[in-house]
Amino acid sequence: MFSLQGRKGKNQDATTVWENFAGHEDAIFCGVFDGHGPLGHKHSHIDRISMKNDVNSDDNVYDSVKKSILQDFKGMDEDLEVDDVIDSFFSGTTAVSVLKKGRHLFLANLGDSRAVLCTRDSKDELRPVQMTVDLKPNLPSEFERIKKCKGRVLPIEAEPSVHRVWRPEQDAPGLAMSRAFEDFCLKDFGLISVPEICYRKLTEKDEFLVLATDGIWDVLSNEDVIRIVSSASKRSVAARLLVAKAVRAWRYKFPNSRIDDCAAICLFFKREAPHIPKSMSEKTHLSLDNSQLSPGPEHGDLATEDGRETLLNCEMPKRRDPINRRHLATIHEEKYTKLNYASAETHRYGHILQKSTWI
Repeated sequence: MFSLQGRKGKNQDATTVWENFAGHEDAIFCGVFDGHGPLGHKHSHIDRISMKNDVNSDDNVYDSVKKSILQDFKGMDEDLEVDDVIDSFFSGTTAVSVLKKGRHLFLANLGDSRAVLCTRDSKDELRPVQMTVDLKPNLPSEFERIKKCKGRVLPIEAEPSVHRVWRPEQDAPGLAMSRAFEDFCLKDFGLISVPEICYRKLTEKDEFLVLATDGIWDVLSNEDVIRIVSSASKRSVAARLLVAKAVRAWRYKFPNSRIDDCAAICLFFKREAPHIPKSMSEKTHLSLDNSQLSPGPEHGDLATEDGRETLLNCEMPKRRDPINRRHLATIHEEKYTKLNYASAETHRYGHILQKSTWI
């Protein structure tokens, strides 16, 4: 796993990996978190997951674990709302996580980070399988839910392709995802903390899984990512290599933008490294050619446009009212504030995980 701060301030991306999860030698838990908001860097490591079911049996394994995950996500968001230590009114975090136990793979996604599996097709070629959906506000089902709750989904003029969630009568906060932990200023207006969950029973054709924040996926395709990871000289450097390639891609594709935080976890399923077919190792656009990705002198400075995940046009209250979420501070001049949580409380997240009882 590897996380790198971008050019937008504090690193609000975070990762966690737990081997021998819940005391089981064949279980591992991985999570990637992308914080947002003024206090986002304090949020992305306080999430939890519990394991209350026996996944040694194939019978109804998906339904039982799904029920537990949904209960845990709901309970965690409720706990965070009444937490006096961290103000979560205008801050929150996305989460994409995986529990692997034996051949069982359970994924839970909340927000716009992504999980991509690398497997082999009938020709023994490596190919990506996107396991999660980027939960953006302009997805039809997400848009309809937000609309029914009186929230608004609109882009800003500077970023017409990025749809954001706004309160009904205030131009705030402008969240670029439709699901997240916390962000209680929007929980009455369509933002939810219910994850999408998927299950896969691994086969011999499956090679590895990549979990990464949108700082990776904004500039690299699924194909680029599995090509980069499979090309790593050692598995221990795969995530670092992927982040480095993403940074180069940011400089090449968006020379006038500030590079986003990038975080990734590469979970390999086999002892031996995957064999890379010739067709995969050949260069394509933005694949492994460093010279193609490196910015030239004509690209200029990298610090002019943010492409931020959340915008705030309001003053953040010193304390939110847990009873009346609709309270909002006085509107003042428009200001763009990055909202991504990530690195201060990993230890707290870990203590919660240790109490988990899924398996």
